[in-house]
Amino acid sequence: MENEMIKSVGNRKFLGGLLVAALMCSASLSATARDVDKKDYNSDQVSVTWNDPAQFSELHYGFQFQQPKPEVWLTEFQKTLVKRADHVLKPGQHLSITITDVKLAGRVEPFHGAGASDIRVVKSIYPPEIELSFSLTGSDGQVLDSGERKLRDIAFLDRGSVNRSEAYRFEKRMLKEWVDKEFGRKSAG
Repeated sequence: MENEMIKSVGNRKFLGGLLVAALMCSASLSATARDVDKKDYNSDQVSVTWNDPAQFSELHYGFQFQQPKPEVWLTEFQKTLVKRADHVLKPGQHLSITITDVKLAGRVEPFHGAGASDIRVVKSIYPPEIELSFSLTGSDGQVLDSGERKLRDIAFLDRGSVNRSEAYRFEKRMLKEWVDKEFGRKSAG
């Protein structure tokens, strides 16, 4: 009887420890999600915003519970665009970009893998697509260029290598190439 009581107390301590650890992880993840929502990676020359992600194609084509929140990938796109455009724009120019739709490379297919979980399958038939609008102004505030673009990379798997460990690498490459082409950058960076 005494051994059963010791096991019971030990199990309660173990379960209590698991509960505390789970609560700490949950608080940490919530803080991380809030931090992603709050951080602003815009610069003096470049500002990137986005429309309501709930309306994006990505969410209509299989956004699942286990996939990252849209704010995660949108923040990555924001950082990529700001960094690239900051190196391209002339002093005094300002570029404002609004991401209006996103379809990530690949498609989430349910019940794959050993754990029968949802995974993103990347095939050439699921290219990355990003729609955006932009406005480029000069130091005097006059609009130099503006428009809407539908970016799509149908050869994303066939063109050169990208860093395999980088998240959203196909979309980031597409955005970098758009900035280079649209605003005249001749060298990679």
